[in-house]
Amino acid sequence: MPALPLVLAAMVFGPSDPVPAPAPAAPPTATSSAVETDGLRQLLALRRVYVDRFSGGETAAQIRDMVINGLQGSKLFVITENQEKADAILRGSGEDLVFNETHSSSDNVTVHSSMSTSQSDEDTALRGGTRSYDRTGKSVGLGAGESESSRSVERRHEANAAVRLVNKDGDVIWSTTQESMGARFRGASSDVADKITRRLTEDYERAKKLLH
Repeated sequence: MPALPLVLAAMVFGPSDPVPAPAPAAPPTATSSAVETDGLRQLLALRRVYVDRFSGGETAAQIRDMVINGLQGSKLFVITENQEKADAILRGSGEDLVFNETHSSSDNVTVHSSMSTSQSDEDTALRGGTRSYDRTGKSVGLGAGESESSRSVERRHEANAAVRLVNKDGDVIWSTTQESMGARFRGASSDVADKITRRLTEDYERAKKLLH
C-alpha cells in the first residue's frame, strides 16, 4: 500500500504528473556578530592608515590634524601620507561651532495695602426737634513694587566628528561618532580627537582579546 504522502500527491497531480521537488532553503544571512567579528579581524590586520581630508571646513581640518596626532601617539598603526601604500583610509567629517549661550533671571516683589474713608450725615426726627449724627471714615493706601533682573552671555564651543575606517575594497570596517563641549584641560576639538583615539584603541584591544 503506497505511503500517505504519495497517495495525496497522486490525487492532486494525477498518476502521471511528477511530484515537484521542495524549494531549496535560502542561504543563511550573516549575523551582526559575524560582521562585527570580521571587522575586528580586519582591524587587527591593518599596518598602515591614511587619514583623508575631513569635510566641514576649516575647523574640520584642525580636527583632522588632532586625530592624526592622536593616532600617531597610540602606536596602533603607521600613519602614512601615501594613500597608495595604506591598508585602510580614515574618512570623516567634523566641525567646531562657536555660539553664545544666554542666561536670564527676574525677581519681582510687590506690596499693596488700602483703607477706605466715607462720611455721612444722618438726621433723626425727635419729638420737639431733630438729632443729627456725623459718621466719618478714613482711607489709607500704600503701594510698593520692586523688580530685579539679570542677564549674562557665555561664549561656548561645541565640536563633533564622525569617522570611519574603509579598506581597499571600500568596505567600512570600523566607525565612531564623538562630540564634546570641551573638557577641563582641553578644548572641544581636542577632546573630540582624543575620544576618537581612545575609542579606536579600546576596540583594537577588544579585538585582540576576542580573536587571540
